[in-house]
Amino acid sequence: MRTGQTRMGQRQVGHQQAQRRPQRFLGEALAALLVIVLVALVGPANATPLDEAMDHVLTLRSADVEDRFLGSAFLWGDGRVAVTNAHVVGLAEEVRMVDRDGTEAVALVIARDSVRDVAVISVSAAFADGRSGLPLAKTAPGLGDEVFALGAPLGVEFSLTEGRISATARQVEITVPLRLLQHDAAVNPGSSGGPLVDSEGRLLGMNSQIADGSRMFVGIAYAIAAPDLDDIVTGLIEENLPGIPTLGMVARPVDRQVAAALSVDPRGLLIDSVQPGGLAEGAGLAPGDIILAVDGLTLDQPGDIAFAVERAAATGETAVDILRAGQRMELSLVLGYALDTPTERLRQIPQALPETVKAYRLAALGVALDDTGTVTAVTENSPALFAGLALGDHILTVNGAEVDLSTYEVTGPVLILVQAPGGVTRHIHLDPWAAQDSLRPVGGANVLDPDVVVF
Repeated sequence: MRTGQTRMGQRQVGHQQAQRRPQRFLGEALAALLVIVLVALVGPANATPLDEAMDHVLTLRSADVEDRFLGSAFLWGDGRVAVTNAHVVGLAEEVRMVDRDGTEAVALVIARDSVRDVAVISVSAAFADGRSGLPLAKTAPGLGDEVFALGAPLGVEFSLTEGRISATARQVEITVPLRLLQHDAAVNPGSSGGPLVDSEGRLLGMNSQIADGSRMFVGIAYAIAAPDLDDIVTGLIEENLPGIPTLGMVARPVDRQVAAALSVDPRGLLIDSVQPGGLAEGAGLAPGDIILAVDGLTLDQPGDIAFAVERAAATGETAVDILRAGQRMELSLVLGYALDTPTERLRQIPQALPETVKAYRLAALGVALDDTGTVTAVTENSPALFAGLALGDHILTVNGAEVDLSTYEVTGPVLILVQAPGGVTRHIHLDPWAAQDSLRPVGGANVLDPDVVVF
């Protein structure tokens, strides 16, 4: 009897559980649906500040049938413009921008500063879709701070790499009045124009250069700091950013070797040559002069001249202290324009331009060959290096024909068929007259180098 009652009780419990199963299933389904709705409304629960920062990143391509990959960019300010490096867009008036979701739009390049290497691109309201630019970090990063580089290194879109600040104010080029953030987050060609952010996705700078002549990341990268970038972008948009004038001279830092030879202190710049009709010649500067100070700023470091000239550009004229044949002199340097002159108008300043070379031998383009046509050396920063010629390549044809490489002259863009040491062949397009708007390899880790510099 007890057994029967127990079995009867079990059947009743089972029947009640079976009745509750559809109710439980319905409740679970409603809960799942609620989660889906919430995710659709507010985004995935694991979205991080870096995820959100990546939503502001863009890749840039040429707005033509070639559809060439150019580099990276990111939304700025209220989202109506994007910023990138001037060397990314080159001289293009339009570019095609692509966001993380694959949305594309052709946009106008509305301003650029090739010296400071910044360009501004107009963004249509429909493309921006209400998104604003990245928030600027309130404090400057310190040595060792963690940073993240966002962009498209080597064309691999919307990539993130992590590193730390290696130096907080590094002047990379003598002629450019900028002190860049140095960091070791991996960047490569294609990363240019992408943002450098902190762990909260706040903008620290714009990745702009890599170091060394390898053309690839070797542990040193440079970014334009956010405060400087803010000043440059604002000046470009409002058309009141003074340009950096071309002085028209070639000079070298007075290092210890030069100083010992001339019996002078190791500071300042020794003028090698002066361009006829240039600003330097107009000031009375001559080869052999040592520039000691500009606008009252002593040139303790070679790159100080860029900051002095930038500051003097506000008034259009400045004093230059020089040492000539052992005697100190002061000359007046007229810079030719004032602060309110729009940057674009700087191109109207008349300057004597060198005559265009109409033909080149291969050696003049930076490539050395043996008797078999095999590359034995490629000069740094040469057209041959930029085109992609490498040590050991064997040149088979030029424009589809076998030629005498010892006497051949390049009179226009050429297509060269080469065979690598492993036997693989490839074509290389070599144009000595094309503007080099890609990341250029620079020796000496891009740091102020005691070589000849064109101002």
